[in-house]
Amino acid sequence: MKKLYYLILIFSINFFAQPQWSPLTSIVTNSNGQRFDDVFFINENVGWAANGFYAAVYKTLDGGSTWTLQMSNATMGTNYYFRNIEFLDENIGFLGTLNGVFLKTINGGISWTTVTNFSTNPIAICGLDTVGTSTIFGCGAYFSPAFIIKSIDSGVSWQYIDMSAYASGLVEVVFLDENVGYASGKKADGGVVLKTIDGGITWTEIYNSAIAGEYVWKLQILNSNAVFGSIESVAPNPGRLIRSLDAGATWISKIFPDTEVQAVGFITENHGWMGGHYTGLYETIDGGNNWVNTSVGSNLNRIFIINDNLAYACGTTIYKFSTTLSTAEFTEQDRILLKASVIPNPVADKLNLSIEFKGNDHVVIELYDNLGRFIKELALDTITTSMIKNYTFNFPYPSGMYYINLHTNTGRQSLKVIKK
Repeated sequence: MKKLYYLILIFSINFFAQPQWSPLTSIVTNSNGQRFDDVFFINENVGWAANGFYAAVYKTLDGGSTWTLQMSNATMGTNYYFRNIEFLDENIGFLGTLNGVFLKTINGGISWTTVTNFSTNPIAICGLDTVGTSTIFGCGAYFSPAFIIKSIDSGVSWQYIDMSAYASGLVEVVFLDENVGYASGKKADGGVVLKTIDGGITWTEIYNSAIAGEYVWKLQILNSNAVFGSIESVAPNPGRLIRSLDAGATWISKIFPDTEVQAVGFITENHGWMGGHYTGLYETIDGGNNWVNTSVGSNLNRIFIINDNLAYACGTTIYKFSTTLSTAEFTEQDRILLKASVIPNPVADKLNLSIEFKGNDHVVIELYDNLGRFIKELALDTITTSMIKNYTFNFPYPSGMYYINLHTNTGRQSLKVIKK
C-alpha cells in the first residue's frame, strides 16, 4: 500500500508540474481590444513586448513577472503603429513600424533613434529576425511593395533588396544562420514561402498556397529541417497550418479552425500551437491533424518558443507557457472591428463603402465572390488620421453574393454584399 501511495504521489506531482499557458496579468492590458503585435526574449528572463496601435514598448527582467514601460505614442507624442521588435543582445535592438519609420536602440530600449541610411526607405517593416552576432534581416510590407532589408554590422549600415520579382507583399522573415533563411507573404496567385541559401542575394519560391488573397503570415524554424507556417485566408476559406520536415522541399497542409490564423509555434515536429484574430491558442499533438482549444488567449499574432517548457505569445495581452502560472483574475477583451458599411446593400451598378478609421492606418480593399475566390483589388489606401472615409467603386458584376475584404494594420474583416 505504501508503494502504491508513493507512486500516486509522484504521478500527481509530475502531472501538476506540466507547463501550461496563462495570461501575464502583470503587464498593462489593452483598451479597445487592441493587441500586442510582438514579443521577443533574449533569454529566459529578459524580454520586450510591443503594442501595435498604441506603439508602446515594455521590458521585463524577470520572465514577465514585472514589466516597465519604456516608450509609447503617448510619451513620444507620435502616431506610430509598432509591428515587431527584435534584439541582437541585451543592448542592441530594432523596432519596426508601419509608418515608414525604423528604430534602433543601443541601450536595451531606454532610448531609440530613427535609422535613415537606406538607399530606399522601407515603407513599413512587417518582419524582423536577428541571427549570429551582428546580422539583421527585415521585410515588408503586407500592403506592398515587397522588400528585404539586411545589415551585417549590427545595424550600422543597411542594404535594401527589391523583392517584387518574387512577391507582392512580405510579412515574415526567419533565418537558420547567416545564409539560410525563409521569407513569406503573398503574390497574385497565393500565399508564398521563399528560401535563400546565400544570405538573401537570391531567392527561390518553395511554396504557394494557390489561392489568391491568402498570406503565409508567420513562419517558425524548429530545426534545420522542420519549418512551420500559418496561412491567413479569407472567408469562407479556412486558415491552415503548413509544415515541412525537409527544409522546405515538400509541404503538408492542415486545416485550422480560424480563417485569420496568424501565430504559429511548435516545440516538437508534432506538438505546437496556433492562434488568430478570432481564436485563442489551439493545441495539436499530431502535427495539425487535430486541434484542441486551450481557452487561453485572444487576437494572437506571434508565439515565441524558448524551449520545450517555456514560451510566450502576444495578443490582447502577453501569455506565458511554463510551470509557473498566473493566478490573478483576467478578463479577455473582444477584438474591436472597424466600423464599415455598404449603403445601399443590395447594390446596383455602384458600391458605396464607408469606413471609420481609429487612427493612422493602411487599408487594402479587395473583392471576392461567394466561394471566397479573389476577383479584384479595389483600392490600396494610406490613412494618416482618425476619420470616416467614403469610397465608391463601379460594380459591373452578375447578380449574387460577394465579400468585400478589408485588410488593415490590425487585421482583416469581411462584409457581405448582395448585387441586385
